Amino acid sequence: FSILPTYASLLLPGSQYFIVIRVLRVLRVFRVFKLVQYMGEASTLTRALKASRRKIIIFLMTIMTLVIIFGSLMYVIEGVKNGFTSIPRSIYWAIVTMTTVGYGDISPKTNMGQVLASIIMILGYAIIAVPTGIVTSELSRAGQKEVTTQACPECMAHGHDVDAVFCKFCSARLNSDMS
Repeated sequence: FSILPTYASLLLPGSQYFIVIRVLRVLRVFRVFKLVQYMGEASTLTRALKASRRKIIIFLMTIMTLVIIFGSLMYVIEGVKNGFTSIPRSIYWAIVTMTTVGYGDISPKTNMGQVLASIIMILGYAIIAVPTGIVTSELSRAGQKEVTTQACPECMAHGHDVDAVFCKFCSARLNSDMS
């Protein structure tokens, strides 16, 4: 319905009165304010990313090292005559291949080069899986509530939330010194 005023102004003479209706479409911009309700989830994701920052940096450094090794190895295997004119260009090829982009501007011609390319392509899936697993682990850790190690004085049940006042199993009042 939001495009009707535009077409009506083209088809109907004297339809400049539809400009008022077009102005009402500007109100759709305020839908953005509905996104505020997701700020809690965004902060959880940000905390998980910050918590996994060191692991991700180590992973990226490992990937950079592998890219340099594989790029240099491909330069040695394929050589200048097959399009791998320099080590930086071969490293570029390794990055493009490992990230599963695969532009196709350079491709290995020899059997050894194709075997190495296959290994790099399969390794490329780890680039997606490993950081995803790291961040997912931190997200699930952020979602877990901290629990106490002390038991309820009535039913001896364990696993109460830190801020719990009553036992979640028997409803007995918990000791105030539980931690």
